[in-house]
Amino acid sequence: MAFDIVLPDEAATIRFGEDMALAVRRGDYIALSGDLGAGKSTFSRALIRAIADDAYLEVPSPTFTLVQSYDLRLPVAHFDLYRIADAAEIDELGFDEALSDGVCLVEWPEKGFGALPAVGISLSFVHEGDGRRVSIDAPDAALARIRRSLAIRAFLDEAGYRDATRRHLTGDASVRAYEHVHAAGQRFVLMDAPRHAPGPILAHGKYYQQIAHIAEDVKPFIAVGRHLVARGLRAPAIHEADIEQGILLIEDLGSDGVLNAEGAPIAERYRESAACLAHLHGAAFTRDLPVAEGIVHTVPDFDRDAMQIEVSLLTDWYLPWKRGTPASEEERRAYVGIWDALIASLSTAEHNLLLRDFHSPNIIWRPDAIGTDRVGIIDFQDAMIGPSAYDVASLVQDARVDMPDDVADGVLGHYLALREKEAGFDRDRFLRDWHVMAAQRNCKLVGIWVRLMQRDGKPAYMRHMPRTFRNLTRALAHPDLAPLRDWCEKAGILATES
Repeated sequence: MAFDIVLPDEAATIRFGEDMALAVRRGDYIALSGDLGAGKSTFSRALIRAIADDAYLEVPSPTFTLVQSYDLRLPVAHFDLYRIADAAEIDELGFDEALSDGVCLVEWPEKGFGALPAVGISLSFVHEGDGRRVSIDAPDAALARIRRSLAIRAFLDEAGYRDATRRHLTGDASVRAYEHVHAAGQRFVLMDAPRHAPGPILAHGKYYQQIAHIAEDVKPFIAVGRHLVARGLRAPAIHEADIEQGILLIEDLGSDGVLNAEGAPIAERYRESAACLAHLHGAAFTRDLPVAEGIVHTVPDFDRDAMQIEVSLLTDWYLPWKRGTPASEEERRAYVGIWDALIASLSTAEHNLLLRDFHSPNIIWRPDAIGTDRVGIIDFQDAMIGPSAYDVASLVQDARVDMPDDVADGVLGHYLALREKEAGFDRDRFLRDWHVMAAQRNCKLVGIWVRLMQRDGKPAYMRHMPRTFRNLTRALAHPDLAPLRDWCEKAGILATES
């Protein structure tokens, strides 16, 4: 439903433009209506500079050029149609191409009636006192994005950061997004994690997130993060939280990672990350973790249903994409049976807290710190209790990085050497379980890459597919995984992808 906001002064109009920069997406058409001096250009300039992350970017009015284009993280084309004589001129200005590439801001959209999209984001500016009132209308999905960005602004205002500057940081393969927030002379990270919308029911009256134990709100992040700190590891401090809305203002641990400028792994940083896992796995886990007064998060088990729903992504998404036809019922039954046996064999494996995605995108290197404090951990909301070999496989076989054999072997060897100092650690059994967990993770990933491309419109993840199959081939080298290796070869997927 459409709504109005009041912008009492120019500074508020600039903040609104910056907030909209966090809400817009590729393909958004924004119609800006209002009299001269109503704030349209001020808004546009603020939005463009925020997307550019450059407060001093030259943003001239397109009154005479009719269109100004900006090749930014999200391309923007700024149109001013006041001087056009006929709406047909819009085609000559390249509007359709600009809209397919990015965002189009259009001042005086009424001059383009009939040539502009019938549906878009409509912002109508009118003078009100010393400021202006803006009426906002848009399709439901876009309106939800705008309301969410304004809710984040309200969250920062209520937390005492009224003059905060917000800038896009990153999104990930989930519904979460992140921003850099500059306020009070500091830089923070804001996590925007709205509650997951339920998906289709798959089994036992549950949807995918429930079966796979994917975090559906921010409670697990708060609980597990504080637990990691209590265990002597480095997770970001939480400065402000709105648990109900899923908005957290957290410590910025820095921007250095475990890769060099060319994207290759830095062996020392991976080894220190392995030391963090050895430290975590060397002590007993805790299942019930406090979130806030009266709220406790119970860490779920990485159980049979969770493992099976993940590996089923290979048969549900990868095989139909690769072969053009669904997996046969015989193939599915054999695949499930193989995994049932492997999962059952893990019942006596060493179990501990699993961070789930402990690899390069989620590890921050803190060069001025000492020991394991040098490793900042930022993604652990999906933590479960399961075979501790899983996180070691996630690190050694980084899904997004080509790990040379000597580096991978060195990281695994460093972890094992640290663990062998503990009484009762079984190296051979751990390595066997490492192969099983590596296979489980890679069977999941090959399906996730296809699902991200086909369902979520994120084809860039497909570049990881060859590496994932190389990792799967290594995992399948253990004799206990011969049945799964035979199944994959019969399905015709190893030879073509690895």
